[in-house]
Amino acid sequence: MQSRSLVIITSTSAFVLCAWLAFAAAQSSVAAEAPDTKALEGAWTPIKAELAGQAWPDTLLKTINLKLHNGEYDITVAGQPDKGTYTIDPSTKPKSMIITGTDGPNKGKTFLAIYELEGDTLRVCYDLSGKQRPAQFKTAAETKLYLVTYNRIKE
Repeated sequence: MQSRSLVIITSTSAFVLCAWLAFAAAQSSVAAEAPDTKALEGAWTPIKAELAGQAWPDTLLKTINLKLHNGEYDITVAGQPDKGTYTIDPSTKPKSMIITGTDGPNKGKTFLAIYELEGDTLRVCYDLSGKQRPAQFKTAAETKLYLVTYNRIKE
C-alpha cells in the first residue's frame, strides 16, 4: 500500500513539475515578446508604401491611419475601416507577424508579414496573397507584396 501511495505522489509531483515548466516557458516567451508588443502599440501613419513594385502616391498615404493595441489593429483607408488581430514573433529573422481581418474588407483573410521596428519607425512587408511570409523588405512586379513604412503619431 505504501509503494502505491509513493507512485501516486511521484506521478502527481511529475505532473505539477511539467505544468510548472510549461507555465515558466510560456511566461519567458511572453517576456521575450513584451518589448516589441508594447513598442508596436499606438497610432501610425504611412510615409511611403509600394505594392508589387509600384509606389503609392502621397495623396493616398495621407488617407491611411493605423492603430495597434492589445493584439488588435484598426486601420482606416480613405474613410473605409478595417479591423482585426495580429500576433508577432520577434524570435524569427526577420521578425514576423500574422494579421487576421475580423471586420471590413479583409474579414476572414489572413496575411503573413515581416516587420522591423526602429524607434518611432515601423516597416512592414505583407504578402497580400496570404500564401507565404515575405523573406525580404521589398516588392516586385507581378507579386502581391505590399511594403509600407509607418511613423508613430505623437499624441
